[in-house]
Amino acid sequence: MSVAKKEYKRVTVKSLVEMKSNGEKISMLTAYDYTMAKIVDGAGIDVILVGDSASNVMAGHETTLPITLDQMIYHASSVVRAIHRALVVVDLPFGSYQSDPKEALRSAIRIMKESGGHAVKMEGGKEVKDSIKRILHAGIPVMGHLGLTPQSIYKFGTYTVRAKEEQEAQQLKEDALMLERAGCFGIVLEKIPAKLAQEVAKSVSIPVIGIGAGNGVDGQVLVTHDMIGMTHEFNPRFLRRYMNLYEEMTNAFSKYGEDVKRGDFPNDDEQY
Repeated sequence: MSVAKKEYKRVTVKSLVEMKSNGEKISMLTAYDYTMAKIVDGAGIDVILVGDSASNVMAGHETTLPITLDQMIYHASSVVRAIHRALVVVDLPFGSYQSDPKEALRSAIRIMKESGGHAVKMEGGKEVKDSIKRILHAGIPVMGHLGLTPQSIYKFGTYTVRAKEEQEAQQLKEDALMLERAGCFGIVLEKIPAKLAQEVAKSVSIPVIGIGAGNGVDGQVLVTHDMIGMTHEFNPRFLRRYMNLYEEMTNAFSKYGEDVKRGDFPNDDEQY
């Protein structure tokens, strides 16, 4: 059964809770620059995540770990300048909040003041509880992130599905409840069994956004460059490609090069 959509001129953390209450799914995509963010926002996507995946997508690093707080602020600032409707959530990068709650608060304040972002996202459960509480007490909205947490990739050793075993699944459920009690406005669940993700979404009143977590959650997030086919080497099961921009862009660049080489560009209509 389709759900009537409420029109939001500006999406806020309150809007997302309303969407969950009304049974309306939440759309979320990444953006790291002004041009892409303007297109994503104009398409009506509810949430734009300035993800630390910029480390991979924009800088070519193997993991998300190398990106710095200054770099995240740069990307987030570019995105915020393009936005008219979407909620902008900014990842706190590795090393900016794990050491102690005071450092976490300083990092979150810098993101909010220097980028104009609307909220921050943090990976982890009970181990970052104190940092989450300190940031929330400062009036900064926080989104949690459980399941596969890429900043901990060297701890896990692999990007495989998380929480398949009962003990880890139970801990994830407890962490989700803890994040809600602490005051987080939402949770991202990454690469966990669909059944578990659905149980978590039903157990909390805050929105649960999935990536590789099935359709029983309150919304979905993908990396924009993946879903439009720019990063063509990445082919996980959860990814649906809506375009093949890698091929289209390669053909366009090749054609441009050929036209320049043979003197066909610019033609008489393309010069002054």
